[in-house]
Amino acid sequence: MKNGLYLVVSTFVLSLFAASLMAQPAPPLSVLAEDHPMDDGTNIDVVITLQKDSSPDLEYIVEKSAEYNGLFQEIGKVQPSAKQIKAAEIIYTSDRNVRGEKYWFRVQAKSLKEDEAKSAFVRTAEDSPGVGKLQFFDGGRIWLAIITVLVCGSVVVFISLARGGRDLKVRPIAGLEAIEEAVGRATEMGRTCLFVPGLQDMNDIQTIAGLTILSHVAEQAAEYDCRLETPTSRSLVMTAARETVATAFLKAGRPDAYNDDLVYYVTDEQFAYVSFLTGKMVREKPAACFYLGAFYAESLILAETGNEVGAIQVAGTAQPAQLPFFVAACDYTLIGEEFFAASAYLSGDPDQLGSLKGQDVGKIIVGGLILIGVTLVTLMEVTNNELIASAANYLLNTILQST
Repeated sequence: MKNGLYLVVSTFVLSLFAASLMAQPAPPLSVLAEDHPMDDGTNIDVVITLQKDSSPDLEYIVEKSAEYNGLFQEIGKVQPSAKQIKAAEIIYTSDRNVRGEKYWFRVQAKSLKEDEAKSAFVRTAEDSPGVGKLQFFDGGRIWLAIITVLVCGSVVVFISLARGGRDLKVRPIAGLEAIEEAVGRATEMGRTCLFVPGLQDMNDIQTIAGLTILSHVAEQAAEYDCRLETPTSRSLVMTAARETVATAFLKAGRPDAYNDDLVYYVTDEQFAYVSFLTGKMVREKPAACFYLGAFYAESLILAETGNEVGAIQVAGTAQPAQLPFFVAACDYTLIGEEFFAASAYLSGDPDQLGSLKGQDVGKIIVGGLILIGVTLVTLMEVTNNELIASAANYLLNTILQST
């Protein structure tokens, strides 16, 4: 009787043990750590050799430690593709490692069908840690190099074409074409033109761009014999503005009409400067107002005041937060890049025009990559095609990340 009971119990235990073994997924055959080729030494490849005919319903959990018997931390999960299962190999790249430091890895298989079904860990050998080494050439930046060469090469080519007499077409900028109309209107009404070059000093690129446009406005004012006032908030900007306006009047053949007192310094204080400008606008009612430079909270105050006195207003800035106020209250607004492109547009200088056209090539490349990426990701979601998925992942994770 007892022998029969022992037989039943032992059979039951053995069946449970066999069931647990059957439920356990097959672990990897081996795990090796190798230096990732052509990188900056922060990447290590973990080569996971799979069992033959591994199940596609397995997920492999990769863990990393700075010591062989130290604390391991999970760094990623990999679900093998059909191609990887057929090759019986997965290569997982561990990034953000310290160059020259030793790392050990271990991998565990987990069933996607059963949450608790996991295999034993398989780890790299104690004497075979992964060590990242700095390579002579960083292949992760190859696409950045290619795009840089294309853009810089385009700039050089377009500059050469412009210097050779080729006419480079530039899209008309409405705000710049309106300058002649604004100055002409001020001349007919017998009122002044007010030019505000922003609040920053000469070390700001927006101030330099604003003074470039001031040169064109001053030349138009000299030709039409129109009064042009340029109050500044920085003494150095005042000096540069005086030189700019004097040169423009000389270029227009009216050096005698230049008045040094119409380009003057007010104050460095932001709202004291704005109060002066708004008071002047209300009292004198200029027929044309130009706001070209770096602006902050005062942008809406100036634009609304100019709108209230009925002036034609042309604004331009690269401050994104202030653009909506200028767009809402001004007649013409140079938005960001248009503002910086103004110098090339107005000067007609071959070097500037060539640079502008070369930058357009860069924008075409970026726009094309975005369009291709959106298309590939959409097709990947719709078709579940492995080739399209590989192309989309390469574009997103290799090309775009490297640039």
